[in-house]
Amino acid sequence: MKTTNILSLAFAAMMASAAYAQQPLSIEHLKDGHAQVRVAADQKCLLLPIEENAPECFIKVQVDNSTAYTFTARLAVDKVDFTVPFDLQPYQGKELTFEVNTPHQDRHSSREPKWTSTVQKANGFDVTNREKYRPEFHHTPAYGWMNDPNGMFYLDGTWHLYYQYNPYGSRWGNMNWAHATSTDLIHWEEQGVAIAADGIGTIFSGSCVVDHKNTAGFGKGAVIALYTSDGIAQRQCMAYSTDGGKTFTKYPGNPILSADIPDFRDPNMFWNEDINAWNLILACGQEMRIYSSPNLRDWKEESRFGLGYGSHDGVWECPDLMRLPAPVAKGEQPHDKWVLFCNINPGFPAGGSGTQYFIGDFDGHKFTCDTAPEVTKWQDYGKDHYATVSFSNAPEGRHTMIAWMSNWQYANDVPTQQYRSGNSIGREPFLYTGADGQLYLGSAPSPEYDGAGLDKTLKIKGDATITLSNEEGEEFVIRYDQKAMTLSCDRSRSGETDFSKEFAVPMTAPVHKKLTSLRIFIDRSSVEVFGNNGEVVMTNLVFPKSTYNNISITK
Repeated sequence: MKTTNILSLAFAAMMASAAYAQQPLSIEHLKDGHAQVRVAADQKCLLLPIEENAPECFIKVQVDNSTAYTFTARLAVDKVDFTVPFDLQPYQGKELTFEVNTPHQDRHSSREPKWTSTVQKANGFDVTNREKYRPEFHHTPAYGWMNDPNGMFYLDGTWHLYYQYNPYGSRWGNMNWAHATSTDLIHWEEQGVAIAADGIGTIFSGSCVVDHKNTAGFGKGAVIALYTSDGIAQRQCMAYSTDGGKTFTKYPGNPILSADIPDFRDPNMFWNEDINAWNLILACGQEMRIYSSPNLRDWKEESRFGLGYGSHDGVWECPDLMRLPAPVAKGEQPHDKWVLFCNINPGFPAGGSGTQYFIGDFDGHKFTCDTAPEVTKWQDYGKDHYATVSFSNAPEGRHTMIAWMSNWQYANDVPTQQYRSGNSIGREPFLYTGADGQLYLGSAPSPEYDGAGLDKTLKIKGDATITLSNEEGEEFVIRYDQKAMTLSCDRSRSGETDFSKEFAVPMTAPVHKKLTSLRIFIDRSSVEVFGNNGEVVMTNLVFPKSTYNNISITK
């Protein structure tokens, strides 16, 4: 079924210049803290007043005596922080009943919650940016909460990005796939919700592929999505698109893959020419399971990897598996290695969530890791780089990756409200040999970002301290210790930090080769540091009063 019951962000943007004729509504209070709102669908949307720290309300939308939709929202109790829209257009000419179930702790209060006097109908919703921290050249949703990037692919000159999205607040919940498109990885156009929750469950992370050979039977070039439905259990489901990823139809045989474990999620699939079939890697508790399929619907488990390898201080999530050219020594034949990406929460060295990786070999059936089980390698040593996955079908054989630029320790609490969370700039993974002779993963900035925003490359010789600062005296400090072979970042005086005690902690990355340059991307609320153009990377959020406009270098 097509997803039409959530306000399209494209519609919201179109309505930003409309006249907002707002109409108050009458509320019928029921016993034990319940209420119902009757709404004639004669305007564009219903504006729901949200209070960030209010308890969640469960809301059931009924049409013609049947439940049409359910969701949760933190309806305002004491004050209105912002409003979010509920799209009434699919119900034009009908009357809707919103049944609101308030949390137990509020049911016996004698005061009337703020939302009952401020909920309104309107002819549109203004998405004009009201956030001083909204970045200039990173993707963010127009409004609402965002976490993991999902289902990313490239087709006919357009990058397609889907992401975990809550349209009814700026905290996690109501998971759907929202959709954004770009021709340059910098300027993004929001396309609305592409895959919405259904009776099987809410929509968790997954991947998309372009089925050039029509292996799934939905037509050559159909876009196939696999995603995790989170309901009575976590199960893998399929949806397909025949219009280039604009709209999806859910496969009637869902779910296509189930298991008897609680954490069974985040399918990532790719075509493997070596076996002339599809491979799928799934995060299953604290290991990865690898599958194969001829048609994207019928999957055979081939092997498992991970028990005893790397960090196991949290749940393994959001896998990726790709082939990259290995660096070639003199006299050595060109060859490839495979890299398995494993996002983990918690377990990151500086606390919270991060992305570890394993280098090895893969024959389409089994992944064999080159390093000892106790060795743990991290893609990015900043605190705000998680759920890293790549675009499928990328041009010129690229493996362009994007990460969610936040950390689960404080993601729900960072000082933004109209939107919450952005994505990193794109990165191009590569392999290099460190001074110790081992293979490591690097991540270079994608070429589309050359000159984007404040893009500065600094040459360094030996120890260096780089201080980014603004006129208010706030600063972000980067230190390279050549003898200790470390790169560190200090954001303790970077701006707002008091929303979480975990935010201003020190971060240190090992350096595997002598650094000669640092490339730094500075946006309104982030600093991304690339040593030797990506041999060591640190990605961090910042919340200064104004963008850092001074750079100083000292020994």
